[in-house]
Amino acid sequence: MRLLPREEKFFHYFIEQAQLISRAALEFREAAEKGTSALREAEVAIAVLEGKGDEVIHEIFTRLNQTFITPLDPEDIHSLGSHLDDVLDGIEDSIHRIVAYRIDPIPPTVIEVCKVIEECGVTLVKAFEALDAEKPLLDHCIEINRLENKADHLVRAAIADLFEKETNVITLIKLKEIYEFLEQTTDCCEDVADALQNVIVKNG
Repeated sequence: MRLLPREEKFFHYFIEQAQLISRAALEFREAAEKGTSALREAEVAIAVLEGKGDEVIHEIFTRLNQTFITPLDPEDIHSLGSHLDDVLDGIEDSIHRIVAYRIDPIPPTVIEVCKVIEECGVTLVKAFEALDAEKPLLDHCIEINRLENKADHLVRAAIADLFEKETNVITLIKLKEIYEFLEQTTDCCEDVADALQNVIVKNG
């Protein structure tokens, strides 16, 4: 039995936004592995994806304001849209700082956290596809929480290592900020997972 009305394509937009996040995260990770010059090219590509994401979020909010009956509580739709937007913004902000600060070579931990963000992106797509198909999605939320914890541990260790070994204060400040932006991006992914769990509780 279908419990959620399907008059509006909110789920379609959520999936589209998650796919944009996944593509941006893939671009980021591949470029980080290749090095600084590749990151400059990827920054441009990710900015384009972020612009498309803004269009998707704008469409979600426009339809939300125009729709009387929505498939989820309006506050949940707004929360999901906002948090998805934050993830894409976080990816763009992170790569921008790496390029702007001329980080070279790219530290291994940056690449490792990029891989975690990429995994989060793939899992977000699976979660929203499950939501659209009315299939269980709690495991996807749990996986995103696990990935966020992994990123948290990676970043904590990297920052501790910076303060122990980095003698250039400017480099230390730059890298610390980049690590924190990367971690915040995984936090935003966890925010999406938490919002999805809220949907599960309300519609279970």
